[in-house]
This record gives sequence, structure tokens and C-alpha cells, in this order.
Amino acid sequence: MRLQNLVSQAKNQQVKPVIAVAEAGDQEVLESVLKAYKDGLAHFILFGNNDKISAWLKENEADSLSGIEIVPTDPASAALQAVKAVHDGKADILMKGLVSTSALLKAVLNKEFGLRTGKVLSHVAAFEVEGFEKLIFITDAAMNINPDLNQKGQILQNAIDFALQTGIEMPKAAVLAAVENVNPAMQATLDAASLTIMGLREQIKGGIVEGPLALDNAISKEAAAHKGISGKVAGDADILLVPTIETGNVLYKSLIYFARAKVGAVICGAKAPIVLTSRADSAESKYYSIALAVKSVITDNKH
Repeated sequence: MRLQNLVSQAKNQQVKPVIAVAEAGDQEVLESVLKAYKDGLAHFILFGNNDKISAWLKENEADSLSGIEIVPTDPASAALQAVKAVHDGKADILMKGLVSTSALLKAVLNKEFGLRTGKVLSHVAAFEVEGFEKLIFITDAAMNINPDLNQKGQILQNAIDFALQTGIEMPKAAVLAAVENVNPAMQATLDAASLTIMGLREQIKGGIVEGPLALDNAISKEAAAHKGISGKVAGDADILLVPTIETGNVLYKSLIYFARAKVGAVICGAKAPIVLTSRADSAESKYYSIALAVKSVITDNKH
């Protein structure tokens, strides 16, 4: 599967989901929004500086599109208004524009009109890497700094649920560590073993969980065979659960800058998908992130 496959699937719906963009006055955000709109993925409510957004849309001959609405908003309240639009049912997906992640998440967790569910919020990234025939999901590279076992279980469940929504049947999740054996001196291996048992006992549902696995044994059948590691996940993982945010962040950026991988990412665990990309992410990455969020909404609505 390729990210473009998900784009194609996301196009094939009669009712278009609406995406609320918090502080939309950024060129790459607007480029991804316009492409997604023209490709039939979604409609948009753009919160932000009316003059700036309108001028950009006019320059790109998109100022009269019926499916793109601008709501004039000052920077201080853009996140709150975008979140409220989702809470009130005026939008189905939230997207981060030129607001800080902390400001957006503060609005998401607002007790009055936020999007909290009681679940852990976690970041899930879908990578298309040359040489691999399927998407590789990495979690959590952006939200949870040093999750404990309970949080890792919820992060993993979020990723499995999201992979299911994108069309992967019984996703295979590898719990990463530096080694494949349980070592009492290495907490990541202890957590990995516990998560494996939790998967077997369906405390984590919908996928197959195995660990600890080093990265090579999780994604390479040759490496797993060489070390004598068997199992349903070894060498064929769909999901890579990293032990800490540092590991996830380095792996995420290594794939983008060294491997030139394509990526889309969302925040899971809220009442609606959240497209939360870095300011350094390309318009293409933001576009694929929109497609991922749209696909997950479509699948949820069908069920």
C-alpha cells in the first residue's frame, strides 16, 4: 500500500468531511488545503487573518471556492475557535496551522468544549519507504515523552485502531528496544514483554503484538532469521512502538531526511482526528496527513 492509495480511497465518498484549520495563514498549510480541496478530499473552515488568507487564495485563483470558508480570527483565539467548531459538529477534523502545539493541545483539552475522551493522546505517523511494499506506522514521535507501561498500552491501542481504519487487517505491532531478550536492567524490554502478554490476553485488541524487538528484526525477515527470531511480527511489522520520544523523533526524522520517505501523521485518542504536523514539514506531508485523517473518519462513519 502507498499513501496515494489512501488518497484515492479518501476521494471516494459522497459527503466530504469538514476540516477546521487553526491559524491557516501559512503558505504550505494553504497549499495542502487547496490541493486536498481540489482533489475532493474535504471542505475547510480556515481560522486566521482574513486579509492574509484571502490574498493567498486570490493569488492562486481559489478565492471563490464554495467549500473553503474563512473565519476572521486573531492568533490568540484561533485554536480555541477551531476546536470549538469540531466540538459543535461544524467540522469533523482539526488541523494545526501557525499555532504552537501547546496552544492547540490546551484548546483540545479544554473542559468546556475540548475534544478529550479520557484516552492518552498520541502521535501516529504513516511512512512510505522505498523498498517496502506497505506503510510503516511509527508511534509516538511527538506527544508522550517517556510513557509508562499503561501509557504505552494506550498508545499502541491508538495506533492499532488507526491502522485498522486505514484498511490494514490485524496489524502487526513490534515493541522496539535495543535488544530482543528481556533484560531487567532495560525497562523498554520489560515493558515490551508485558505488552506482548497484554496483546495475547486481548487487553490490547485488534492486532498482534510482539516484543522486545530491535528495529532490524522488526522490519527485516533476513535479520530476524539470522538471529533465530520467529513469530508473526518479526520481520513483517506494520507498527513500530518506540520506547521514548527521543527514539521516535530520531527515527521519524531519519526516515524523512536520510531515506527521503513520504509521511502523513495524525494525533489519535481525541474525539476527532487531529492533523498536527511540524512547521518544517512539507506541503506534501501536510496533504498526506489530511488524507489519513479523512480516511479514518470515513471508516469510522461506516461503522
